[in-house]
Amino acid sequence: MISPSTDNLIRIRGARVHNLCNLDVDIPRDAITVISGVSGSGKSSLAFDTLFAEGQRQYIDSLSTYARQYLDAIPRPDVDWIDGLAPTLSIDQKSGSHSARSTVATITEIYDYLRLLYARVGVPHCVACGSTISTQTPDRIVATLAALPDRTKLTLMSPMVRGRKGAHADVLEQIAGHGLVRARVDGEMYLLEDVPPLAVRKNHTIEAIVDRLIIKDGVDARLDESTRLALRLAGGMCSALIDRGDGEPETKLFSTSMTCLECGESFEELEPRTFSFNSPYGACSTCQGLGKVAVRGDKSHMVTCSTCEGGRLKAESLAVTIHDVSIDALCRMPLPDAQTWMENVARPLDALQQKVAAPIQSEVVRRIDFLRRVGVDYLTLDRSAETLSGGEMQRVRLATSIGSGLVGVCYVLDEPSIGLHPADHHRLLAAIKELQTAGNTIVIVEHDEDTIQAADHVIDIGPGAGRHGGRLVSQGTAAEVADDEASPTGAYLSGRSKIGLDRPRRTPRKSHQLTLSGATLNNLQNVTAKIPLGCLVGVSGVSGSGKSSLIVDTLYPALAAKLELVADQLGPHKRLTGAQHIDKLVPIDQTPIGRTTRSCPATYAGVMDPIRQVYASTREAKTLGFAANRFSFNSPAGRCDVCKGNGFERIEMNFLSDLLIECSRCGGKRFNRQTLQVRFKGATIADVLGMTIDAAQEFFENVPKVHHLLTSLVDVGLGYVTLGQSSTTLSGGEAQRIKLATELARPATGKTFYVLDEPTTGLHFADVQRLLVVLDRLVEAGNTVLVIEHQSDLLAACDWLLDLGPGGGSQGGHLIAEGPPETIAACPESATGKFLRLR
Repeated sequence: MISPSTDNLIRIRGARVHNLCNLDVDIPRDAITVISGVSGSGKSSLAFDTLFAEGQRQYIDSLSTYARQYLDAIPRPDVDWIDGLAPTLSIDQKSGSHSARSTVATITEIYDYLRLLYARVGVPHCVACGSTISTQTPDRIVATLAALPDRTKLTLMSPMVRGRKGAHADVLEQIAGHGLVRARVDGEMYLLEDVPPLAVRKNHTIEAIVDRLIIKDGVDARLDESTRLALRLAGGMCSALIDRGDGEPETKLFSTSMTCLECGESFEELEPRTFSFNSPYGACSTCQGLGKVAVRGDKSHMVTCSTCEGGRLKAESLAVTIHDVSIDALCRMPLPDAQTWMENVARPLDALQQKVAAPIQSEVVRRIDFLRRVGVDYLTLDRSAETLSGGEMQRVRLATSIGSGLVGVCYVLDEPSIGLHPADHHRLLAAIKELQTAGNTIVIVEHDEDTIQAADHVIDIGPGAGRHGGRLVSQGTAAEVADDEASPTGAYLSGRSKIGLDRPRRTPRKSHQLTLSGATLNNLQNVTAKIPLGCLVGVSGVSGSGKSSLIVDTLYPALAAKLELVADQLGPHKRLTGAQHIDKLVPIDQTPIGRTTRSCPATYAGVMDPIRQVYASTREAKTLGFAANRFSFNSPAGRCDVCKGNGFERIEMNFLSDLLIECSRCGGKRFNRQTLQVRFKGATIADVLGMTIDAAQEFFENVPKVHHLLTSLVDVGLGYVTLGQSSTTLSGGEAQRIKLATELARPATGKTFYVLDEPTTGLHFADVQRLLVVLDRLVEAGNTVLVIEHQSDLLAACDWLLDLGPGGGSQGGHLIAEGPPETIAACPESATGKFLRLR
């Protein structure tokens, strides 16, 4: 542990962002500090909206006026002052590219090194016959062209510029200097004096037209001379526009360095962009480098591209190998296998190739090692960013930061342990420790006990959420916080409070269960699993052990098919029995509850409709003739006509990201002045949307329909969220709990099968206890609740567990044990069992 010195501190005074109550706090520099507290207590407000925001603002203010004009202005957070602050970097779960074009390899920049490696020492092969590509002589190129049928029209060209940005006026002058008068520019033929000005920021292709001729007797000498001139001008390359008169002319590329001896086909020189699926020179033309194509134009239903078979690259790029391994095949390897392959890549190469490969090899191996150390060694380099969870994305970016070698930086992390099995925590903590010992300050918003215990300093914010939080409850070492009677976090660290249910464990009925047999998707090894119905069922296992493959990709779609529901592609399995006991299937995942700024908790949970009815029934509304739809910010009649009910105006900044400013007409209230004349208990509809769910529950205590819906949201720990908060700003865990609350508020039907993926994400110990009670309530109503989870306290409270493993990736996919938690705890092969025994 590092003891903070009094002169090596980040001092924050008078922080008032969101619910922070004029907070004063010191954070030791060059140490690991965890900020803890219940959900909504103000942890992120302190770490991200105050500390990180001010660090970014100070950095931008330090830049020149010229540089600042190209950057968005960052407003000063509501704080008296902060000193001792180093430049800040945020590694959270929301930022980072989640584009389908980003992969683990591109995010970590490993793919840049691999592209360079394959361009320099890769062996190209002919796509048609598989032969190794060799160089082609000028004589052979001439012979190939001369062998074309008589009367074939031939335009010989010299590629001067291929897909590069710029005006290229010097290139056109160079062509004229060789006595040529024509060029093909971006596919169009021009006299040189007629070439239009080229846009500097666009890619262009310019080919000098060396000769135009017709294949016939007596043309050989001219063809030979023109071909050699074309090759000389472009450094050994030329192209020929061939018009046989029986269809569209075709362009063939010839090179003195890249030719198949069997087929006579010429290929482009290998360049790093040859292997880029984000470049037209490397991407598969069918899927445009995505590896997937939409079924009948429906982008919500994507299937593997049949041309590249998911490899994203064109056939010529995929045919380049090193030791018989293509760049796509390498990226599909599990990270441990890819690391081993890279460690041995240089040995069979010749001396010159070894010299080229050595620095690339060491950098790739180093970066893969960082990925493995943060606990994502079950991933592959080609894994798409859009399929990564928030926790996985954060750990991938953390590995990239460790590899960057930055020092003197204040890193702000958002629950990096999310999605990690307890068995993997030590590796993540070691990686964070390495980042700190390199000379950086680490501030982590975290609920995980292992991370809290490993911190040099703990700041506990609370004691409650929303208006009941925002205060410094306790600070010091983990042991000091544990001893603090006022700290909710300390109560769980010390054992004064525990997570669990005060009831005997349910006994499953063998006649009342689902049985999934022979599941083999991804790494699943012919798994057969029994899921007792009418129970709280947990699915555990280390990261990458096959939990999602078994439940999300196999069991759920198989059950949906039995119930005649629409589901995603079904994972391979032999059979599913017992579905006749289920009437309804409800997935409660962490996908956003809405993709627009208009969507909010009030609209998704259905509470907005009865609230609008309340306002429509007031005397003022009746006098003005306002119906319920008047109180919707989606209604033209009631919303502000300037911002269209958004509460902000969007200003286009051309080359910068759009700027969002508070609406000048309604002041962010979303509604027009006439609508805001109507009040209920003194509050307008805009005032209600600005209330926290806790406050709204109290405000509508005498309106049963509204109060019932709000109580469900409070029960799942969302009392601190405002009713009108944009869904795009909610975390995955918050979105999942809103969905859960919506289900809780519906009339109980029984025989419903709920599937939840890591519902404890982002939850404090106290909130996990609250969630557990809610889930148990669903089961008591005759339903089945299945949770994929790592949190050992929640797993210990389950009636039945399915534990997968023993490892991740190729080392997993086996059902290690199934039964009550005691059975898993007694299994020596179970990584989960070890932590259940420690409870």
